[in-house]
Amino acid sequence: MLLNQFLLLAAILFSIGVYGVIVRRNGVLVLMSIELILNAVNINLVAFSTFHGLDGQVFALFVIAVAAAEVGVGLAIVLLIYRNRRSVDIDELDELKG
Repeated sequence: MLLNQFLLLAAILFSIGVYGVIVRRNGVLVLMSIELILNAVNINLVAFSTFHGLDGQVFALFVIAVAAAEVGVGLAIVLLIYRNRRSVDIDELDELKG
């Protein structure tokens, strides 16, 4: 496969993820959109590493580990928000605004 096909797939996944982060109001769906963005980055890293060395694959594994930790912390925050407010609508969270 050509590098352009991987880059196109990653660009589409990244665009869908950014659209989800901007448009969605549900906290869980925003986390899923962030995961799409991170997976798009991983596709780019692995695609470039097949042509230029294995450093990208190692870095992709690091990104996967960071993404797993991010999801754990993010879901814990969303769960606490749901317990306190009975909703995970991000637009309703204005307590941290100054």
